[in-house]
Amino acid sequence: ILITDPASAETCKYAANAFLATKISFANAVAAVCEAAGADVADVLMGIGYDSRIGHHFLKPGPGWGGPCFPKDTKAMIGIAEDAGYDFAFLKGVIEVNEEQFDRVVEKIRSAAGGDLNGAQIAVMGLTFKAGTDDLRDSPSIEITGRLVAAGAVVKAYDPVAKSCPIDGVTVCGDPYAAAEGASVLAILTEWEEFKFLDLDKLAETMTELHIVDGRNLLDRGAVRR
Repeated sequence: ILITDPASAETCKYAANAFLATKISFANAVAAVCEAAGADVADVLMGIGYDSRIGHHFLKPGPGWGGPCFPKDTKAMIGIAEDAGYDFAFLKGVIEVNEEQFDRVVEKIRSAAGGDLNGAQIAVMGLTFKAGTDDLRDSPSIEITGRLVAAGAVVKAYDPVAKSCPIDGVTVCGDPYAAAEGASVLAILTEWEEFKFLDLDKLAETMTELHIVDGRNLLDRGAVRR
């Protein structure tokens, strides 16, 4: 138990979540570099995570961070700094990288759909902000799905827990294969364990075109290619 003053206790809470958000944004930025340089981001992040000073926790690329804590706590940390006369430009950059990651994932899906999302049918796997919860608050999946719909995409979604979507026009299906039926692109946006075991042959029979954007690196790439 750490006994401290109220200002330090509050800052400790905000700084902890700001640091974890920073690790995720860093992982996503490194992923972008790896794609450009031809490196395998999984190997790179696994390698640096073996350094005990860094560790593997929260060092995984994905569609961006969200949820009920990270967005508000990073903004609160910036607000505390501004009230004290300090420009926390570093943490502003962390948030900017996260916004760019939403754009990057949307562009990956757009590219997989042939360059145009208008009228494209997209299957979204996962709606909650992370696996193991029914919480949709500031979910990266919801943010990305909203951008897909705004671009004219027809979205059907599946989530093991969430049975509705706050975005108008999104159809939430009872199983992943119903969501994938007729889709040209399947996008995995939440790291639910069951998505690792999707029947790829059944997906191939269900989808009109065989494009997968694995935003959580859950699937076996060799099996997907085959």
